[in-house]
Amino acid sequence: MEQAILGGGCFWCVEGAYKRIRGVHSALPGYAGGHRLNPTYEEVCSGTTGHAEIVIIDFDPEIVSFETLLEVFFTVHDPTQLNRQGNDIGTQYRSCIMPTSHEQKETALASIDSFGSVFDKPIVTTIEEAKHLTIAEAYHHDYYARNPTQGYCAMVVGPKLSKVRKKLAYLYE
Repeated sequence: MEQAILGGGCFWCVEGAYKRIRGVHSALPGYAGGHRLNPTYEEVCSGTTGHAEIVIIDFDPEIVSFETLLEVFFTVHDPTQLNRQGNDIGTQYRSCIMPTSHEQKETALASIDSFGSVFDKPIVTTIEEAKHLTIAEAYHHDYYARNPTQGYCAMVVGPKLSKVRKKLAYLYE
């Protein structure tokens, strides 16, 4: 098993994109990259902790590669938006990859270069250390699956997940 830590805006969108991918054993929302131990959602949303909303993905690299997980990452969010995704604005919504090994860092850098030609603007995704990694509160886990008709989920999360699942249908169980 390996672990990937990715931030691409609201973690409800990113978490949902990794659910049901063959080889992904879990995808949990969390916070990382900040200067405070065990921040709460409210503290992270204040923009004062330095944390990003991230998803911690446990996966079997013999079934799904880190490179493939990055393809999902670059599809589910817009990596050209600095410190935001749509109307979600702040450093907590930054696009970031937090490699767990030297190999992941090299793959992440290569993927940023590779996907650069897909977008009209430069990719602003950062490569960061997962400092002060904290699992998000339980009510965030599987949020979209439990609340698909909630306003934000219906208007933002659902369309993003539909796009990913349509484009990369071969990955899903």
